[in-house]
Amino acid sequence: PNLFRYHQLNFTLPGVPLKYPLVMFLNTLTPKFYVALTGTSSLISGLILIFEWWYFRKYGTSFIEQVSVSHLRPLLGGVDNSSPTNSNSSNGDADSNRQSVSECKVWRNPLNLFRGAEYNRYTWVTGREPLTYYDMNLSAQDHQTFFTCDSDHLRPADAIMQKAWRERNPQARISAAHESLELEDCATASILLAEEEATTIVEAEKLFKQALKTGEGCYRRSQQLQHHGAQYEAQHRRDTNVLVYIKRRLAMCSRKLGRTREAVKMLRDLMKEFPLLSMFNIHENLLESLLELQNYADVQAVLAKYDDISLPKSATICYTAALLKARAVSDKFSPEAASRRGLSTAEMNAVEAIHRAVEFNPHVPKYLLEMKSLILPPEHILKRGDSEAIAYAFFHLQHWKRVEGALNLLHCTWEGTFRMIPYPLEKGHLFYPYPICTETADRELLPTVFHEVSVYPKKELPFFILFTAGLCSFTAMLALLTHQFPELMGVFAKAVSLLVWPVTKRLLDRIPELTR
Repeated sequence: PNLFRYHQLNFTLPGVPLKYPLVMFLNTLTPKFYVALTGTSSLISGLILIFEWWYFRKYGTSFIEQVSVSHLRPLLGGVDNSSPTNSNSSNGDADSNRQSVSECKVWRNPLNLFRGAEYNRYTWVTGREPLTYYDMNLSAQDHQTFFTCDSDHLRPADAIMQKAWRERNPQARISAAHESLELEDCATASILLAEEEATTIVEAEKLFKQALKTGEGCYRRSQQLQHHGAQYEAQHRRDTNVLVYIKRRLAMCSRKLGRTREAVKMLRDLMKEFPLLSMFNIHENLLESLLELQNYADVQAVLAKYDDISLPKSATICYTAALLKARAVSDKFSPEAASRRGLSTAEMNAVEAIHRAVEFNPHVPKYLLEMKSLILPPEHILKRGDSEAIAYAFFHLQHWKRVEGALNLLHCTWEGTFRMIPYPLEKGHLFYPYPICTETADRELLPTVFHEVSVYPKKELPFFILFTAGLCSFTAMLALLTHQFPELMGVFAKAVSLLVWPVTKRLLDRIPELTR
């Protein structure tokens, strides 16, 4: 009896007889119905909101927008394949897709860790897998490219290793490597065991030295025969890749075992012996070792050679250049003093170098400033992406900490970069516009189970997430008000109906005219 029924308000609409079915139906509804209706609407919109938010967090796009563009738009005639305009736009889309693929080329991490001695030990301790399947699959492709050739079937040991590099099961690869070594000394078999079976860097170094002895012999033999035909040339190219890989990994073993000067000498000799093999990015290994020795003059000399406009950039190049310029002023830098007197020429150069580095890879500062937790770097990186930022900060954070005031200068100045490039996806300042594909590639390279991928620029929430959030809140409020104040909500419903009905009636009357 305490519930107020809507028919007691004489729920009538102008120009509509009282016996009209819609009016009769509305007059028989109770507040309980409206509470249930709005409550159900709120629940459904809330579920849609939760699903949309989950889908956006996982895939970076709205599910409703994706379905509407992919499926509903063609049905509604949004695409016309016959028009020349669409033909040109499709060609433009193809060109942009090709450009985005080239921008999102994945590179081998020049400082990648050892699977057995480092990645696997992390898994044993934490139970987490630091490498994704996509990353390991790229490594398998690299190994087949660098360590195999068409003539491998002529030597039984190399034939076994050719199959071993294609194995997905680590134990099967290790067993095949042992089988290959039982037949004869095989450099690639020793490489595989050093990378995957050795549980310490000392064991890995021992196996790499064994591989070096075999690899040098194969390299000398193939060098003499390389001009005798395409088959011998391919074999020499494979033996060159094997030798360079072994020497570089031996230098990294020396660096990890504290013999940094020895590592620097090995890397310098390697770069002199094979100056054309820039694809291995050996200079980045050299830069890191020189920074460990605090030999900043030699670091500057290496940068002068590789920080060239015609050469591809990397986070290591850009941020090392910024570190050297920051080192000249960071120990005496004070933001309060700089704001009073202005920046000196040296301070301005340091700030510009930091802005340049941040524009190239905006993800790095949060790791250097420890605003975001580090994880083990992947075996492959995407330049300008989160994966490259992790790989750089993992090895170079200690060098920034060693330079007094460098992190303070970075903290005070890095965000100023974004005022210079307000629309990074459309126009860059010192580099090309920031590629839009980095998030997708980084999600494949990084273990998203326990790492939140850094995204730049931050994506705004899709319209449908905001819409469903507003709808959910509005219907929930209506349900609550209808339950608490049924009489007032009845008056409100009548007033809204009086406003809406004339417009609706006019539209209904015009429908026959429009369909003629």
